Amino acid sequence: MNAEQILLAQEAAVLSTISDFLYSYWLIYVLVGAGLFFTIATKGVQVRHFGRMWKAIVAREEAAGGISSFQAFATGMASRVGIGNIVGVAIALTLGGPGAIFWMWVVAFLGMATGFVEATLAQVFKVRNADGSYRGGPAYYIKTGLKQRWLAIVFAVVLTFTYGFAFNMVAANTISDTLNTNHGVPQWVTAIALMLLGAPLLLRGIRPIARFSARYMPIIAGLYVLIALGIVLFNVGQLPEILGLIFRSAFGLDEAVVGFGAGILAAMLNGTKRGLFSNEAGMGSAPNMAATATVSHPVKQGLIQSVGVFIDTMIVCSATAFMILSSGAYDLSNIGDSSVGAALTNAAIVTSLGDWASWLTSFIVFAFAFTTIFGNYSYAEVNLNYLGVHGRGIIAFRLLVILGVGLGSILALATVWDVADVVMALMATVNLISITLLFGWFRGTLKDYEGRVGTERINERFVGQGNPLLPGDVPGDVWAEGAKDHQAEVAAVTAPGDQSGR
Repeated sequence: MNAEQILLAQEAAVLSTISDFLYSYWLIYVLVGAGLFFTIATKGVQVRHFGRMWKAIVAREEAAGGISSFQAFATGMASRVGIGNIVGVAIALTLGGPGAIFWMWVVAFLGMATGFVEATLAQVFKVRNADGSYRGGPAYYIKTGLKQRWLAIVFAVVLTFTYGFAFNMVAANTISDTLNTNHGVPQWVTAIALMLLGAPLLLRGIRPIARFSARYMPIIAGLYVLIALGIVLFNVGQLPEILGLIFRSAFGLDEAVVGFGAGILAAMLNGTKRGLFSNEAGMGSAPNMAATATVSHPVKQGLIQSVGVFIDTMIVCSATAFMILSSGAYDLSNIGDSSVGAALTNAAIVTSLGDWASWLTSFIVFAFAFTTIFGNYSYAEVNLNYLGVHGRGIIAFRLLVILGVGLGSILALATVWDVADVVMALMATVNLISITLLFGWFRGTLKDYEGRVGTERINERFVGQGNPLLPGDVPGDVWAEGAKDHQAEVAAVTAPGDQSGR
């Protein structure tokens, strides 16, 4: 090992140590604590409004000239449903054992309430662009709601780096690792190909990305879930045993798992890390896209974003975990092997379907990770706009993002993931503290919405000024009484007699 390799190894060790410290002694408690607070304070909003969440997804709200509620949801899902569901689950199983999946579920259940809160606040404090569309997110509600401009700037800078570079490098790394492992494609070839393929869409901006995500993301995710569920159903007799293994391992009760080094702490640590990376609830990322939607009431987008957390972890991540554990590809002796990524998921599919399926796995990994890059970029651009970067500055940033994708393709897997984990922890910390301090605004907005459910007022536009349920007046003219969207007033299409709250 030469001097350069030794230095890189030392830097990787430092990153890993920082990451483990942040999650072991801080973020686990903050993340779970905030989720518990929001769940209890809202009387289980993710349970009480679970049915209405699904109805909100299929409801149509016209947003001529802007981004529709579903497009915002789909773009958010392009970032949520991706490599975290394939590689993240595999890493959680290899570093934390089967019990990590249980803690992913816990993080997701509590995260549904957290995601509801942050997306609703993003809508409350969003601002209008010159063309009638909207932008918003944590930087905006930190500045306007908390009146802490310096903290908003810090958050915007961290998010821009995290989603413009760190997470996109993870996505690119996953693609190059999969193609290299499965088909021997050199990583530099993948790097060049990704830059050439991604540049045309990235250089066009957020709206084309939103349309692209709304069109293709549901198809890609649906295909993957069908494959995973098919493999699980083929091995359905193993489900009781798998569920038992997950629950025992989650609390350090399975001697075999513990013997290979995956005790309760390892399960909690890796389940929390990979759960947060996958569903992003509380991280402050999804609100950036939630704010762009044209809706008549902030809670409507909160409903949609909350169900996104459920789909990501409870459905897609669970499907991956069950598929791996039922296929025979999972080996307890590999616990602790940080080099395992998409290879484990690929092995599960190939073991069940045959060698030909490695091409299918490669396509799915490519599609998930490739669309994730665009969803990630959308978040970064919103925060660049907040920082006052426009025009040529945006073009320059897009070019740097494309170069970052190329660089991520050739870096070591563990290093890329450790960088992502550290910056993700910083983002989540600032955002969780902020939305907790702003909870009064969310509570008032939710009461306003719940007072309309079952009445003819359900589709009336929310008024944020002079509203006695709120702590004060919402700044700006977006939610002023009588305000209309510049391009077209939101028109909720509700079936006759339907008072479901769509």
